[in-house]
Amino acid sequence: MRLKKNLAGTATLAVAVSLVLTGCDASGTSNSGSSDGKTVVKLALWNYDKTPEFKALIDGFEAQNPDIDIQPVDILADNYPEKITTMLAGGDTTDILTMKNVTDYARYATRGQLKPLTDQAAKLDQASYAGLKTFDIKGQYYALPYRQDFWALFYNKALVGKTDMSHLTWAQYEQLGKQFTKGSGADKVYGTYQHTWRSVVQAIASAQTGGDQLGGDYAFMKDQYTIALDLQKAKAALPFSTASSQNITYDSQLTTGKAAMVPMGTWWAATLLQEKAQGKNPVDWGMAPMPQVDDNGKTVTFGSPTAFAVNKKAHNADAAQKFVTWAAGPGGAAAIAKIGVVPAYSSSKILDTFFSVSGMPNDAASRKAMEPTTVQLEMPVSDKSSDVDQILKEEHELVMSGEKSIDAGIKEMDHRVKSEVK
Repeated sequence: MRLKKNLAGTATLAVAVSLVLTGCDASGTSNSGSSDGKTVVKLALWNYDKTPEFKALIDGFEAQNPDIDIQPVDILADNYPEKITTMLAGGDTTDILTMKNVTDYARYATRGQLKPLTDQAAKLDQASYAGLKTFDIKGQYYALPYRQDFWALFYNKALVGKTDMSHLTWAQYEQLGKQFTKGSGADKVYGTYQHTWRSVVQAIASAQTGGDQLGGDYAFMKDQYTIALDLQKAKAALPFSTASSQNITYDSQLTTGKAAMVPMGTWWAATLLQEKAQGKNPVDWGMAPMPQVDDNGKTVTFGSPTAFAVNKKAHNADAAQKFVTWAAGPGGAAAIAKIGVVPAYSSSKILDTFFSVSGMPNDAASRKAMEPTTVQLEMPVSDKSSDVDQILKEEHELVMSGEKSIDAGIKEMDHRVKSEVK
């Protein structure tokens, strides 16, 4: 069985500069020495303790390369893009940078802040990779993907009962959201939880209708916004304003039994497995394909690859490049598949490893969730992506919080993108 993928605290600049002038990287330690005679490679990443793939990759690589010491530079997830931007602007020499999304990647690459990896990309078996071509910028590659996430529907098995979750339309999803809602006050269980990110509404609408997120015409989002707001009005979903103001986490909603369903990316599976193994949550969970506009047997969803890049000013570029190449290949894929993370590199052996992870749901709906027909990139790569993303995010928050109607919000999206970006 193979995955089916069709993918066409913040620092100031002054602090970053001072670190460079003192010969230190963003972690505050020297990046020019060695560790017990080993070559030290600094790796910028986020939330190390809560993101098990990083430890799996570091341990796996070091086991095969005992002369290289990979040292994490841990950054808060919410601050990561801004911190990396500041670090690069200040001349930081952290060797490897994790590319959290392709929008940031495009910005760093086009600014000449990353080392080319085109020769390494050319050696990869492209038929076995998802997301690789996403990093092609005018024939050049500046990062290699090591994992490929896409969105599915997670659910609490105890709360959905025997309901068949394997082929829902959005209309059925909305109906079930209301049906699964129970209780009130502290005992309230919502039928579903839709996180505050704009992609929950906008990216899935784009993927399933063919709408262009960069185009300046956002009428295609209306139906998806209608469903999201109808669930809130029916009190079948936690209000956006509450989730935003209280910094609600999607993990807490599922694992504490506060919500029966949660649309989310496949990266979550590894965290849920880790939490359960550590005794932090007892929830029995499953996965299903994302609900669809039409019940035509196809599953269309959205996602994004995650990659490693080598800083153009890396202190130990050769060793860094060796890690990036290994992480993107079969070795890295096996390391993260063992903990329930979907690798960018795919083979029947790797997928068998993924589904054999202890605690991984193995029912029909969960397996079907891992075989989407089409995975559209979460946000198209363009020099306009970052600016458009910010506008769509701002207007999304106003619509979901009720400060603007759907029609008014979409009209403002159209106007702002056309006038401010295009």
